[in-house]
Amino acid sequence: MSISLIEELPKIVSEGKKEIEKILERLNSPNKISLQTNEYVLPAKDESGLFKGEVPELTEQDWFNRLIYGDNLLVMQALLAGDPETGLPSMRGKIDLIYIDPPFDSKADYRTKIKLPGISIDQKPTVIEQFAYSDTWKDGTASYLRMIYPRLVLMRELLKENGSLIVHIDWHVGHYVKILLDEIFGKENFRNEIVWQRSSAHNDSKRAVSYGKIHDTLLWYTKSEKYIWNTQFVPYSEEYIRKNYRKIDPTNGKRFKTSDLTANNPGYFYEWKGVFPSEGRYWAYSESRMKELDEKGLIYYSSSGMPYYKNYEDEMKGIVLQDLWTDIPIPSKNERVNYATQKPEKLLERIILGHSNENSIVADFFSGSGTTAAVAERLGRRWIASDIGKPAIMITRKRLIDQNSKPFLYQSIGDYHKESFVSSKLFRRIGDLSQVVLKLFGAETFDKEQNPSRNLGYIKDNRTLVYVDSPSKLTGLNTIKKAQELRESFMGGWNKVIVLGWNFVFNIGEIIQTIDDNKLEVLVIPSDLLDQLRKKSGYKDLVKSGNIRFSSLQYLTLKEPIIKDYSSEIESITLELDNYILLSPDVLPLDEKNKKLLQKIIETEPLSLIEYWSIDPDYDGHVFRSKWQDYRGNTANDSDELRVVTKTEIFVPKKKGKRTICVKAVDVFGFESVWTWEVK
Repeated sequence: MSISLIEELPKIVSEGKKEIEKILERLNSPNKISLQTNEYVLPAKDESGLFKGEVPELTEQDWFNRLIYGDNLLVMQALLAGDPETGLPSMRGKIDLIYIDPPFDSKADYRTKIKLPGISIDQKPTVIEQFAYSDTWKDGTASYLRMIYPRLVLMRELLKENGSLIVHIDWHVGHYVKILLDEIFGKENFRNEIVWQRSSAHNDSKRAVSYGKIHDTLLWYTKSEKYIWNTQFVPYSEEYIRKNYRKIDPTNGKRFKTSDLTANNPGYFYEWKGVFPSEGRYWAYSESRMKELDEKGLIYYSSSGMPYYKNYEDEMKGIVLQDLWTDIPIPSKNERVNYATQKPEKLLERIILGHSNENSIVADFFSGSGTTAAVAERLGRRWIASDIGKPAIMITRKRLIDQNSKPFLYQSIGDYHKESFVSSKLFRRIGDLSQVVLKLFGAETFDKEQNPSRNLGYIKDNRTLVYVDSPSKLTGLNTIKKAQELRESFMGGWNKVIVLGWNFVFNIGEIIQTIDDNKLEVLVIPSDLLDQLRKKSGYKDLVKSGNIRFSSLQYLTLKEPIIKDYSSEIESITLELDNYILLSPDVLPLDEKNKKLLQKIIETEPLSLIEYWSIDPDYDGHVFRSKWQDYRGNTANDSDELRVVTKTEIFVPKKKGKRTICVKAVDVFGFESVWTWEVK
């Protein structure tokens, strides 16, 4: 007989508490998780090709809105630990409002449709997303609750004492999540269960066999008894106005209803135009105040001469907002950004206005299409948004640029593979993991005496040396030089060396092209390998399947920049994309039909795969500042929604000494390539 969820819950909470203890201990250790700043985004999209205005430097602000790519369990740990790279302190106890819309349907289809010139491709979730999602639902609701519990605890740690958490959920898991929230926040801090009617009618089958499921639930918890609360009103319905505001003032044509001008004691007792209050009642206002109201035409007299106060309909705020929201439909066609679970801006506007103030910090750790960040930006709030999906991050970035947001940081988990290695507990040493990688690649391994680091292997038939880099390192020039030296010297020399890397320096493509060594190959270890190895019999299953693909790196090339004097202080830089080399379709989350469609685009029009490209005309070698960008869907410069412009001219102040121009391109699958050019 299977164990019920009620019996499972105490165990889930107990395990969650132990996990949180370890996480909080780690925040004070040297191995705490950090965030890596990929880009400082200045929302200046290409319109005329002319970049104008001063660029705020990173050191000039004490706050940056942040768009973060990665597992939110790691993201929240990094926020709690603080961010030495940007100098931003720990966010513990500093967030005013957290809204989350976590996945709540195990059968949901999270595929995204990518429109390319002449074709449309269905992309499955990225490998990291797929494994995160399969872990979430592998044991049904029980594993979902194991996933959400530590995350909810970290959210409480991040909230201010007067902060609020609003969890958007539905009937699949909502009741069980509420039990966890009662445990974490205290039942006394549960404020409301808000019902949002998302559609007017819905039949779950052609022949309805149940009531239509047309609502979601918002669970509102606060960290303490003191919390931000801004009363909101909804307009009166036409029916309400007709029923209650039946009188029309002949002097101004406005609708009004009347209210009593008498009150219980204490009050005022006097004769007003031949009328006294009824027995036991008093006038609510003094005689002088009554005269003032009468002179302003704000008193209505009944046929008996009894005075009443006029309440004009157009001066009333409306009905105080209740916990049933029926006036916000799903996003309209004009608002949609091609994301399956997108929520309407009016919904987030109501939540943010009600539970935060101007300049408050609002966070969303399942940010999806970026509605929370977009609305928070528009309403003058500071924000943090994170998601584990690359499509979600790209949609959000584009959305914020479209609405001309303030500059923001685009960050990611600093050492994702290192974190996965540490948390997996599959291997005691990196050398053990390297041995597994070598075997999956099909290489023979050396004895421990020959190779103490256990990171080298070989392919006997063609005398190829295989070098596996550490998940804790960024594979770059030093690694490649070491691999070349080993090829020439290790055990008598080899015909070729292959480097297998987990993480890469941003300009790895440029390094490989500059070295131009046909006896060197650099390949990418699958990003989901550690997740696959976590499964029972993971290694054996992978060897048996033979499905592990080690891909080549993608890279971008540009034509040589044209730099001209524009004036005594300004120079123009013309940049033109030349080519984009994408890694093999075999390693992408596509089925066979879509791989074939993609292959045609790769062969005929590779630049159409670029989702956006941006330029930092004065790259400092540390933080990329996107001072110009164009992206698919930007029609301010041309009418083509499916392609970026491939050539642009920007104008920048002249500079003494050398200038490093850096171009970053991200393709429709979220892969990033960087090109740099040094001008003396």
